[in-house]
Parts: sequence; C-alpha cells; structure tokens
Amino acid sequence: MSSLSTAEERVPVVTASAVREFASGGYRGTTIADVARDARISPAYVFKLFPSKERLFVAALADCFRQIVETLSMGADEAEDTSSDGILDAMGGAYAELISDRSLLMLQVHAQSVANIPEIGQALRIGMASVVRLAKSRSGASDDAVQRFVAYGQLCHLIVTTGIDDVPDEWASILSAGIRHPR
Repeated sequence: MSSLSTAEERVPVVTASAVREFASGGYRGTTIADVARDARISPAYVFKLFPSKERLFVAALADCFRQIVETLSMGADEAEDTSSDGILDAMGGAYAELISDRSLLMLQVHAQSVANIPEIGQALRIGMASVVRLAKSRSGASDDAVQRFVAYGQLCHLIVTTGIDDVPDEWASILSAGIRHPR
C-alpha cells in the first residue's frame, strides 16, 4: 500500500521538476501541466503548492540560486590560492562545473528574458544579490573584481548558449579567450 506524501515532501520534487521544465521550455513555453507530468503529480496539486505559474517559476529560480550559492561557497572553501583572485577563480571553476548540465544556466537565461514580470524580476535580483554578496564576502575582493567575476559569468553564459566555441572566426576567439565554461 502506498502512502500519500505531504506537501512539505512534494515541494522540493515539484521545484526540481520546475527547474528542469522551465530551463527547457522557458517561462512562456512551459505549462503547469508540463511540470506536473515531470513531478508525477496532478496539475491541480501543483497549483495547490504554488498558486500561480509566477510563484512556481520564482521557486525554481530561488532553488537555482540556492544551488549556485552552495557551489560557490564550496569552491571558495576548496581554493588552493587564498588570495582574492584565487578564491574568485576557484568559485568560477566550481560554477562552471555546476552549470555543465545547462539546466541552471538556461533557467537564468529564461529568467532574464521575463524579468519584466515583477515577481520574477525581484527573484532574479535577490538571487544575483546573494551571488554578489557571497563573492565579495568570501573573496574579500574589490568591488571592481567582483563586478568582473559576475561579468565573466554572464559572458560564459553567452558563449555556451550561442555556441561561440564552434565559430572559427577571430571575433569568437576574442570573446572566448581565457573563459572557462562547460562544454
């Protein structure tokens, strides 16, 4: 006999499904039914847990940034070079490994494309704030160095999502030179 799970047990399952589905189809192209199917529950139950598509997307984005912050923290912990630059470099390497499956990367890209939706824009800003604060506090780097760290991360997103690595032109080499990113 199977037992019914509680909402508390199902929220992380539904959130993980939302990360995968929204990363694949984007905010506009993904339905609650898509997430429910992946989570193996009914769409009605998803709506019970998350009363709107916006709240479900925000939960997925919050989980995405939680994973990013945890990974960056581990990268900082494992940095062999404990200088500011060394810690930021280790954090960048850890992030590159994290997004190698592309789900978290694509969810962020999709979130940026719908940041004009107030709840999503706010969640994106909260997530970015957590990354910036962590990078600053863990590395002790200057504001300029933290800005470059985040900028390189965004450039990494661009390189991966547009397939610049496969372009043999000089302009593509200029953009991707020295940037670590998942393949």
